[in-house]
Amino acid sequence: MIKILFICHGSICRSPMARFIFQNEIDKLGLHDKFYVNAKAVSEEEIGNDMYPPAKKCLLKHNIKFEKTSSSKVTLSDYSYYDYLIIMDRSNRYLLNQIIGNDSMNKVHTLLSFQGLDRDISDPWYTGDFELCYKDIEYGVKGLISKLI
Repeated sequence: MIKILFICHGSICRSPMARFIFQNEIDKLGLHDKFYVNAKAVSEEEIGNDMYPPAKKCLLKHNIKFEKTSSSKVTLSDYSYYDYLIIMDRSNRYLLNQIIGNDSMNKVHTLLSFQGLDRDISDPWYTGDFELCYKDIEYGVKGLISKLI
């Protein structure tokens, strides 16, 4: 089983959206038993909070199933446990490195790097553009799945 952790700042928008979009894609492929997927934050600001309502609304619009979430922060032990730690932007990498130290096992990747892109997924908490966020995440997730299967 491949273990994937999606990571963003507070884990109330991008990383849970990525988790559920990924789960939707692997379910369509009949591969749900091949992956364990989760989402966490690099900050403590939203610990315990559910996914942000506009993120839920966006997932519903695209017929993506989701469940109630509870934001939690990445720990050092997550680095050993997960095979891939997928971040949404460069600031996530900076804060993640403060938690896990050096990425000696090359497990940390930006989501869009799986499509050959060197750019961030903008944070809809600040931009308000959940649709663009969804499209970028979906594109990155499809690249990740292509790499993994």
